[in-house]
Amino acid sequence: MKDTVLFDLGGTLVQYYERSEFPAILEQATAEVRHYLRQKELLSVSPEIMWRGVREEDHEARDYHVRSLEERLVRVFQLDPVQATCIVATMCRCFMKPIFARGRCYQDTLPTLQALRARNFKTAIISNTPWGSPANLWREEIARLGLSELVHVVVFCRDVGWRKPTKRIFQFALEQLQVLPQHCLFVGDDPRWDLSGPRAVGMEAVLIDRRSATHDAGEDAIRTLHELWSKLQPGGQRPYRPERRAA
Repeated sequence: MKDTVLFDLGGTLVQYYERSEFPAILEQATAEVRHYLRQKELLSVSPEIMWRGVREEDHEARDYHVRSLEERLVRVFQLDPVQATCIVATMCRCFMKPIFARGRCYQDTLPTLQALRARNFKTAIISNTPWGSPANLWREEIARLGLSELVHVVVFCRDVGWRKPTKRIFQFALEQLQVLPQHCLFVGDDPRWDLSGPRAVGMEAVLIDRRSATHDAGEDAIRTLHELWSKLQPGGQRPYRPERRAA
């Protein structure tokens, strides 16, 4: 029987954007950084050069090694790395502003995490971050959303230096939780990142398909987090729900 559930973040616990929406969000994020640098009188590249740099940086390493947001922004805006040291953290905050502004927990997120905690399950979040954005900003974000107190461990790709689906990030989470992989279930929304990695370390993995789209032929996806109970215990027991008191 499983006693630990690990979750992806975006698309699983929190709604941010669909993959098709990211180009527009990337444009907004870059514009926020450009505006900040202009105010600081540190903007020295033309829009054409800036957007060419964005296109060149908009990819991940083939070996899944993290390419940090700080280094990408320094290259996009052609800043001196040493001189940029004192402003790059603010640049990252500017970049993340339009992404965090969209963040909303799904309706089943908090009730499910609360029910798991009430039944003494261990829980964790394991997530990549867009453009290798800093883990500290994402920890502030999950605190804002009320998730920090409901999970035991939070691991972002920047904590490890490697993105999902590499085994390293899942192994790191297992070490932090001090659990065996066969006792774990991983839940994610993207078959590219959320199946092969956990399965490679011995975890069971399931996709959540909130849009009822077909991700991968043969994959038995769940539609809501409430369906997790059928994966965790024989008979698919219903989640814990506190009794409502009469008004």
